[in-house]
Amino acid sequence: MPSPAFDSLDISILQHLSANARKPYLEIARDCGVSGAAIHQRIQRMTLNGVIQGAECLIDPVSMGYETCGYVGLFLRDPAQFDNVVEALMQIPEVVECHVTTGAYDIFVKIFAHNNDHLLQILQTKIHALGIARTETVLSFKLVFKRPIPIISK
Repeated sequence: MPSPAFDSLDISILQHLSANARKPYLEIARDCGVSGAAIHQRIQRMTLNGVIQGAECLIDPVSMGYETCGYVGLFLRDPAQFDNVVEALMQIPEVVECHVTTGAYDIFVKIFAHNNDHLLQILQTKIHALGIARTETVLSFKLVFKRPIPIISK
């Protein structure tokens, strides 16, 4: 899919929304020196084109009792079952991300659990039951930083 062309106003809008997805359109318009309607139209166009894929409400996992974050590489017993495994992973609420990657793993997932025992339970009772040959888990001690992709003009 070809990359859409962005002008300086599009880039500015994306920078504003990337920093704060809840920023009012009129505030963005004021900062950009255009009308609120222009901002609304640009955002609507970028949303329809799939550039803007939504907005998130970020909730601290620890405040919700999820103190363990694990990244788990999955090795499928039968690679032909990939689609079925992914569909089943979508039904496990603690699995918050699922990636197809290069390298040793067939699938790589991010899991939030209440504690290490809960993570072990998820792996043993939910993940391995999907036809997984084995897993490799890396625990995250602490998120140091997370940021959106850089929005720069080309």
